[in-house]
Amino acid sequence: MDSVATARLVLHPLTAAEAERIVAREPGDGDLWGEGYPGDGDIRANTGFLRGLAERGDPGAFRPYEIRLDGVAVGGIGFHGPPDEIGVATIGYGLVPGVRGNGYASEALRAVLELARRAGVAGVKGDADLDNPASHRVMEAAGMRCVAEDEQLRHFYLGF
Repeated sequence: MDSVATARLVLHPLTAAEAERIVAREPGDGDLWGEGYPGDGDIRANTGFLRGLAERGDPGAFRPYEIRLDGVAVGGIGFHGPPDEIGVATIGYGLVPGVRGNGYASEALRAVLELARRAGVAGVKGDADLDNPASHRVMEAAGMRCVAEDEQLRHFYLGF
């Protein structure tokens, strides 16, 4: 798969070998990781990706992507797996603290939503803790709308 370029970022689709290095927190030759990368969310996402590869095979576009700024990995974004039975994919994302607040997450999310749209999904959903208004703003800035809220999470959706 090819990387996806945005105005300021490159979203690099991760391979199994790269995901294994992230889970082990051991950069390979040529890997440039920003301070705080990979975070706990990156570890969880890539562990799930590796499990999905073993159980279902390659998910194509519905995989994790490393968010790179000037060639340095500063976070991750991607899908929790292929779309569900009604064609809805679930997304997640995170950035290292040092680059937050610059619109990078919304920029990356817009690109991933476009990938999903082109892949023919019915929609994309995501959620964020109630006490994480920054993540709420990221999804809203990318065109997702809050569709539900429970005692812990605010749920967002964008249909195509």
